[in-house]
Order: sequence, then C-alpha cells, then structure tokens
Amino acid sequence: MPLISVYIIAFNEAEKVRAAIESVRWADEIVVVDSWSTDGTADLAAQLGAKVVQVTFQGFGDLRNQAIAACVHPWIFSLDADERCTPEAAQEIRRITQDPNALDAYHTPRRNFFMGRWIRHSGWYPNYRQPQLFRKGLMSYDLKPVHEGYVLHSTKPLGHMRAAIWQFPFKNLAEMMHKANRYSSLGAEKIQFKKITMGSALLHGTWSFLKHYFFKRGFLDGWAGFVIALGNFEGTFYRYAKALEIQKGDEWRPPT
Repeated sequence: MPLISVYIIAFNEAEKVRAAIESVRWADEIVVVDSWSTDGTADLAAQLGAKVVQVTFQGFGDLRNQAIAACVHPWIFSLDADERCTPEAAQEIRRITQDPNALDAYHTPRRNFFMGRWIRHSGWYPNYRQPQLFRKGLMSYDLKPVHEGYVLHSTKPLGHMRAAIWQFPFKNLAEMMHKANRYSSLGAEKIQFKKITMGSALLHGTWSFLKHYFFKRGFLDGWAGFVIALGNFEGTFYRYAKALEIQKGDEWRPPT
C-alpha cells in the first residue's frame, strides 16, 4: 500500500493547526512547515505528533518546495492550516493512491465557510488552488511570493477529486483585512515592473469587485458575497497601488 505524507504550512496558526492536524490523522506522515511562529504553533504541532520543519519565509512558492523536500513518502497531500480534510476526501485519497492507474496529480475542491455560512458562489466553490494530491517528484511550485503557480513534471493529464475539503479562511473580518494587507504587499512585488497608474489600480480593483459579485454570482451569497467582492476590490487596488509606490520610490517619500 503506497504511503502518504501530508504537509501543512503554518505561521502563527496555533488556533487552527490542531484541527488541521486532527483531520489528517489517517496519513502515514504529517509534516508541519512553520516559519518561526511566535504563538506556540510549532510546539503544539510537535505535541500532536507532527514532524516540525522550520523554514524562513521567502515566498509561498519556496515554502511549498521546501515542504515537498521534507516529505518522505511517494504520495503527498498538501493542506493549509485553515483547511480541514473531510472523511470523504480522506477515503478518496486512499482509493486514488492505491489505484495502479492513478494519475500523477489531482485538484481538490474546497468548500469555504465565511460569515456564518457555506459560500456557494463568489468564485469560492469549488475554489481549486494548486493540485493538492500528487506524487513526490512530479510536481513543484514556481517561486512567486504569493498566489504561486505549479509545474507538473508529468505527461499525464491533471485529475480532479470529487470529495471536497473544508476551508475556514478567516476567523473574523479583522483577520481578513490583515491577510489582505499582507497578500497585497507580496503581490505588489510580482507586478512592480508593469506600467501602473492610480487610475489603472482603480480599474483593476473595480473589475475584481464586478467579477466576484456579478459574474461569479456573489450576490447570491448575501452580505458575505458583498464582503468577499469588496475584499477583492481592496486587495487588488492596494496590490497595484503598492506596486506603484515601489516604482515611485523616493518620489512618494516625505522630504528630509
């Protein structure tokens, strides 16, 4: 029976990492990749039996590649600290890894819970990120600091699991705003070489709101859908505005 490693990336996630680890107790190895948390995340993970690896954060792509390197088994399932593997997904993962005709990498659908409800629209379901189940050595990540992509080292097509995992992306709106600020700063580094104006930043932000609220039917998710769309507006606008700030450099700094 092929063995499975699960890696969980975490930074100051003491409130969430226990539930994430408990949801993958079925795995043959659990690796928590921590970036020097200050809230006891690493100690808690170790107490729960996970192998803890400390990696200095240099972008999510690098972090995930180092997580892969820390896993020892031929199959890898990636889980973030705010995600939970459901029993149905665990069963499907076991079936796939035991199938001699299995593909080499699979997307996993995610069902998100936000503002007291399961989000069914807004681009949040099935909300695939990078393939989360894959054979070791047959997938890696690019080195983008955030919203990292993946590179599939296989000629086989990409598969899609049927069973969903759960994601609890924000414990409250304050955490949502904190993450948006962090991610927009990381995202600004990716686009700092583009031609940007404050007008284009506003247009990109407005399009992001319209896309999520109308075209992805966020309005059907009630106020939660509006908040998601508004959050996408703010995150996108500030990503471009921060990139422009990088470009302007001393022009935007106060005189000495």
